[in-house]
Amino acid sequence: MKNIKIISEVETEGKQVLVRADLEVEAGESGQRFLAAKEIVSYLESKGAGRIKVIGHEGREWVAEQLGVETIRDIREDPREEENSEQMARELAEGFDIYVNEAFATSHRRHTSICALPEVMANQEKEVCIGLRFAKEMEMLSQVLNKPGRKLLAVSGIKVKDKLGYAVRLAPRFDKVILGGRIPAEYSKYDYKIPNNFMLAKLREDMLDLDEGTIEMFKSEIEKADVIVVAGVMGKFEDPAAEKGTKEIMTAIANNGRAYKVLGGGDGESAIVKYGLRDKFDWVSVGGGAMLEFLAAGTLVGLEAVKTS
Repeated sequence: MKNIKIISEVETEGKQVLVRADLEVEAGESGQRFLAAKEIVSYLESKGAGRIKVIGHEGREWVAEQLGVETIRDIREDPREEENSEQMARELAEGFDIYVNEAFATSHRRHTSICALPEVMANQEKEVCIGLRFAKEMEMLSQVLNKPGRKLLAVSGIKVKDKLGYAVRLAPRFDKVILGGRIPAEYSKYDYKIPNNFMLAKLREDMLDLDEGTIEMFKSEIEKADVIVVAGVMGKFEDPAAEKGTKEIMTAIANNGRAYKVLGGGDGESAIVKYGLRDKFDWVSVGGGAMLEFLAAGTLVGLEAVKTS
């Protein structure tokens, strides 16, 4: 993307570097968010950065210990974080030369550490850029829309309003959109016109999983696809009595050897790790909502904030 620097293009030796990372690590040490944070810290250390400080949301104590650098585990303890506060941004920026956004998963949110902070630092003529993982996210997700062939979007989960909104926005770019999780039970609560290419799941009576007919119907669509994007899990996969839909749909996607396969979101990553399917996906994004927003808009507010003129 034009006018956006990657950390590899910035001189970091002896510099004071502030990193906004994704510290919410549902998948543990093997998860993509933790690995991205660990990688950017290791990179900066190898390049001789003078000081490294990592900030994020909901970081667990072990995450800070593993990173081995100064860490603010949850800057949302300051309520100004969600207000995109210029004053808070000035306080965070004090003493730093470089801002790195390595928080793809939260870069669709207009928070202080995502938007106001890099804008303030840029105005102070300091360096602002994205991290190595963030740049790779952009590269891999851009291929979804650029590749030819039949495209399938699988959206599910419990955040019905947000997920449904993204599905409606993305529908024109996909040949078929299949929807599971709570969406089929709750979509009528929201004022969305359902596109013709939507395929809503039928759920079991207990609403915890797909019914048998839907599983087979979705698998048929998966077999036809050349590009597949997955956001969310089809049911309560943590419960062995309600995991069949998620397991069979994820397995069908993984076994489509022809398709370019992308998955986003913590629950989805946990599911494919549980079923031993992680290596069969071409890309596992650290973000769910951020992935969908990037595919829908082609950018994120966090990207716009680090643009240089």
